[in-house]
Amino acid sequence: MAKVQFIKAADVKPWLAELAKEHRVFAPSYDGEALLFRPFDPAREIVLDRAATMPPKKTVFPQSEQLVDFTYSKDPEDLSRIKIDARETLPSGSTVVFGSRPCDVRGFTMFDRVYLTEKTTDIYYKARRDNTLFITLACASIENTCFCNWVDSDPCDSTGSDVLAIPVSGGYLLETVTDRGGKLLSSKLLVDGESKKEEAEKFCEEVAGALGAARDLSQAPEKLLAVFDNMEFWDEVSAKCLSCGACTYLCPSCYCFNITDETIGMKGKRLRSWDNCMSAQFTMEASGHNPRPTKAHRLKNRVGHKFSYYPAIHGGVTSCCGCGRCIKSCPAGIDIREIVLKAIDFKPAAVEE
Repeated sequence: MAKVQFIKAADVKPWLAELAKEHRVFAPSYDGEALLFRPFDPAREIVLDRAATMPPKKTVFPQSEQLVDFTYSKDPEDLSRIKIDARETLPSGSTVVFGSRPCDVRGFTMFDRVYLTEKTTDIYYKARRDNTLFITLACASIENTCFCNWVDSDPCDSTGSDVLAIPVSGGYLLETVTDRGGKLLSSKLLVDGESKKEEAEKFCEEVAGALGAARDLSQAPEKLLAVFDNMEFWDEVSAKCLSCGACTYLCPSCYCFNITDETIGMKGKRLRSWDNCMSAQFTMEASGHNPRPTKAHRLKNRVGHKFSYYPAIHGGVTSCCGCGRCIKSCPAGIDIREIVLKAIDFKPAAVEE
């Protein structure tokens, strides 16, 4: 049975201060007008009444990270030969992320199916994933861009979390999801939460109901493939797109990257940085050929990957969390929901005999 504890709202900061003695702790706070997951600072306000502008993706998959240190040296026996001494720079230490939303953390389960497999393991991702714990906060309000229930989730979904925090009167009910999450609930600031369980259950029912009815996306994989070669369709739905990439950078489940080497003299480092599939350079080949030459081709790949190709490879799981950030922050007002539904409802024009 999951362990449940209660913490007063006023005790959240002191609790995080305790956790910060053993872990790096991140919590949502403002940086200018953006609400980001920043290193915990007792003097800084923690904002929990709205979802962060960006998900906490950087805590496990940094926007830019060093993978390798390398040094060139000349072979004293043959000066025409260059030796390379390369060393991996694996991350260390443990991290606790507080205040992430269910859709945020669910995104990492989509990373896991790609980077943590029997055939391939990304050692850098694994090192952070294994040592990062998520205290997820159930959503208390629903925005018109939210659609997590379309992708088999809900505002109290604990998938990918270690602890689920549910707002109740006076504070939060903390439900243990994993054994290691339970170890975070040993503070004297926490008390038994059994008396708050009924209130928490009612909260989750009400907030889930606020989402309204979910649309059926079961036909999306097949229907998106059916319009794959219909460039008139993709030209139409991508007409407003600016190819700015905001959708990919704000997405909890986008995991594409680029590798670059930076050198100064005889020393250098290899970096991995997020990449943007909406950029014309994303698939640009050395020859100059680009298999996705237009924004229509690139948007087709982005939507198709999330709602068709990924589900086909990973047992029907959609690579979208329904957080709505790509809708809310798109400067051109593109709505990925409309594109998917348009593909599902698309009927080819009748051919005249």
